[in-house]
Amino acid sequence: MGEQLEKKVAVANNDEALRLFGQFDANLRCLERQFPIRLVPRGTEVAILGDKVAVEQAAQVLEQLKKLALEGNLITPQDVQFTASMIKRGQGTALDPTEEDTILVTHRGKAVKPKTIGQKRYIEAINKHDIVFSIGPAGTGKTYLAMAMAVKALRSRDISRIVLTRPAVEAGEKLGFLPGDLQEKVDPYLRPLYDALYDFLGTDTYQKYAERGIIEIAPLAYMRGRTLDDAFILLDEAQNTTPEQMKMFLTRLGFGSKAVITGDITQIDLPPGRFSGLEEVQHVLQDVKGIDFAYFTHQDVVRHELVQRIIAAYEKWEKEHKSPAANKEE
Repeated sequence: MGEQLEKKVAVANNDEALRLFGQFDANLRCLERQFPIRLVPRGTEVAILGDKVAVEQAAQVLEQLKKLALEGNLITPQDVQFTASMIKRGQGTALDPTEEDTILVTHRGKAVKPKTIGQKRYIEAINKHDIVFSIGPAGTGKTYLAMAMAVKALRSRDISRIVLTRPAVEAGEKLGFLPGDLQEKVDPYLRPLYDALYDFLGTDTYQKYAERGIIEIAPLAYMRGRTLDDAFILLDEAQNTTPEQMKMFLTRLGFGSKAVITGDITQIDLPPGRFSGLEEVQHVLQDVKGIDFAYFTHQDVVRHELVQRIIAAYEKWEKEHKSPAANKEE
């Protein structure tokens, strides 16, 4: 057992304590799960007890999050988890809140900012390159942040329209058995894109932009034969494109446009024997100037902390065993 230590972190008043500690001290309980420590809240301060190294790291987490609480932000257990992972990797100061980190403010007044090192590098890549491939597990903010960057570019008039697309690939269900016309059949595949836009713009503003053609959401098949100038184009779920579809999409890029392609190559829903365009493009375009690849890991997941553990467990399993799908293909 290492040297034992007790350290205290205090805030100015009860409101800040509630924002930092969480409802029923939920954030403190989350922090205890991140380090071998014990936390004892006393009014507007909390005592940290345990091994010296763990206590020092936990104190850094609270001090980092206290800066956010002082700005009026309500801290969540997810914020605690993200910051703790940064501190453990010696990168805690990378998430100091600054005004320039804010991508945009939603119609409800929420500031959208990168929350992990991977996300910050992703935003930098989008700012510096005309085509960015974002590859990693679900919950890392690949699509959400790309759409935030698209709305930001639209608001600043860097572009004149946003085009969002996904391949309509069936995952266990056949489109022909779903009710409605073609648009109604593919709308469920595009629903996450609608949801994010409603969050950023509000329903009324989105509807106005959609009616004027400023925002377009369509299946990937609708992109064939088009040239997209002065646009921010997002291809989501790109792991489900074929190599031919990927080439078709990339050659739609016109003057003054930017494209972001997101996907998770561990969740490919293509029929057996079909190769993913997202897998292939990493080899084809890796060294092309003006193109960048941003890779995420389970440490960038910004959902429930169990999601990180689930993804890490699957990654470990897949390294040690061949997946049933791989065995089937053989």
